[in-house]
Amino acid sequence: MIQDAEKHSPAPGVRPDLLNYDDIRKIAPILDGHPKIVKALMHWLIIDKCNEVHSRYCYETGVKFSNLLIDEAYHIRKRIDNEEVLDAFPSAPFITVSNHPLGALDGIMLIDIIGRHRPDFRVMVNMFLNYISAMRPSFIAVDPSKSDDPEKRRVTMDGIREAMRHVREGHPIGFFPAGAVSKIDRTLHIRDRQWQPSIIRLIKQLKVPVIPVYFHDHNSTFFNILGLIDWRLRTLRLPRELFNKTGREMHITFGNPISVEKQAEFSDLDSFGRFLRQQTYSLSSIR
Repeated sequence: MIQDAEKHSPAPGVRPDLLNYDDIRKIAPILDGHPKIVKALMHWLIIDKCNEVHSRYCYETGVKFSNLLIDEAYHIRKRIDNEEVLDAFPSAPFITVSNHPLGALDGIMLIDIIGRHRPDFRVMVNMFLNYISAMRPSFIAVDPSKSDDPEKRRVTMDGIREAMRHVREGHPIGFFPAGAVSKIDRTLHIRDRQWQPSIIRLIKQLKVPVIPVYFHDHNSTFFNILGLIDWRLRTLRLPRELFNKTGREMHITFGNPISVEKQAEFSDLDSFGRFLRQQTYSLSSIR
């Protein structure tokens, strides 16, 4: 159960809710003028519960907000392998690459864990997660859908430039190169879709050590079956999947850093991307 927290005012610039009626009608114009339907929809999708949790803890932002979510809101216990690799980077920049089986919680957990070592750590996320306004200091938002919408393309280009500036100024950053939550493959295993060449190219350009990170957990079978029917149905299920993790132990493994010299051995993006993915998924054997 999510327990009551002491009431605080939202941090400056942070709104208490994630999504409200105005947001929903902009996302789905067909619902404009139907506030009762929107309210029922938000309750069915438990967006109202997400709003409640955000409003309780949004007096903090970024890393501190993620700490509160993991420790106090969802009471998630962590089993972390090889976390000590982070001690080698007390001030230098680095990149993490991770599989993406959870869709939202894995990004929050990554900020929670690494942020305790490096409060300047940020994660590149899709525009939808950017609705979590208390997390924005630790987010860099992009649109991975390759949309032709000029505004979405602008957000993506701004995000890429911000990511490059962040690393070149000496800060660490995390990427989920798949750009979307993992899905069931032909062998009935839950794996990432193809890692995006644009992210692999960016990593190659930045020339800093890369730490692979593997999340051993995944969302429910029902969630993944929905993905076989329609990705939109699966997306609507994500808030409930987050609440399903309350009180659970989550297993995360950090790999050893991949040096810039090792990265330079790969002359083309395809082989470099395959190598990064293999280094990440090889961590799945650690139990």
